[in-house]
Amino acid sequence: MKDHFKRLVGVLVVALMLQGFVPSAFAAEEDKVTGEVAVSVLSAYIWRGQELSRHSVVVQPSLTASYKGFTANVWGNMNVRPYAAGDEKYASNYTETDVTLSYARKFGIVQVGAGYIYYGLAAAAPGGPDLPDSQEVFVTLGLDTILTPTLTVYKEIDHYHQWYALLGISHTFALHDKIGLKLAGSVSYLKSEDETTYPKFDSGSLATTDKFNNFHDATIAMSLPVAVTKNLTITPMVVYVLPLSDDAKYEMRARGLQGAALPADKDATFLYGGIMASFAF
Repeated sequence: MKDHFKRLVGVLVVALMLQGFVPSAFAAEEDKVTGEVAVSVLSAYIWRGQELSRHSVVVQPSLTASYKGFTANVWGNMNVRPYAAGDEKYASNYTETDVTLSYARKFGIVQVGAGYIYYGLAAAAPGGPDLPDSQEVFVTLGLDTILTPTLTVYKEIDHYHQWYALLGISHTFALHDKIGLKLAGSVSYLKSEDETTYPKFDSGSLATTDKFNNFHDATIAMSLPVAVTKNLTITPMVVYVLPLSDDAKYEMRARGLQGAALPADKDATFLYGGIMASFAF
């Protein structure tokens, strides 16, 4: 994974250099780099309905830079106390580094975009083997209107060979000039193209020889962004994750980390929360 990450850093540097050569149509846009440094401390790491941490606080740093519609982001995850069923030996474990390159542009109330994500993955449990890294391309379409609906379609192109479509909505209520209440929700659909890396699971949460093709997970989130200063925001949050179909329930249980005797006895819904600090520049 280290060699992959070195190559990604090179790609990221080149991409940022190339952002200086843009069509004249964008000349009216602000010639200024903006961005954000953030860190989240959460009670769990749940990604697309998959339980990637258990009984462990996770720390997730992030760095984002944007220029004339182009955005580069580096994000990471560290399990403070990784979970291993039946093993009480815990150790800090940095499990993931993601690099995202994207471009977005607005046309009236419509925003369109596209991008690329590299997922550098390590073992989820102490001493375990690293997971195969993953790469995705995506397109997104959003509307700057009530509930700001946004549809994003991801295509995995490296190892897991799947399509993942995510429709999200959100709205922020102003409680004070420095405090807001943000409510957000999303639903997803997952279509696998490879039964060996992403199979359908039966009612016992055991892998079958069929491909997964159904509605997947939904999230309901509530957060309370507090503008401490012009640039610094502190945001406590709580998130609930649930399956949208029986197929998703069986799959989410199968991929869970809980040390249950049977896969079907694992969790399929998750409630977690935490706090994020972000500094905009």
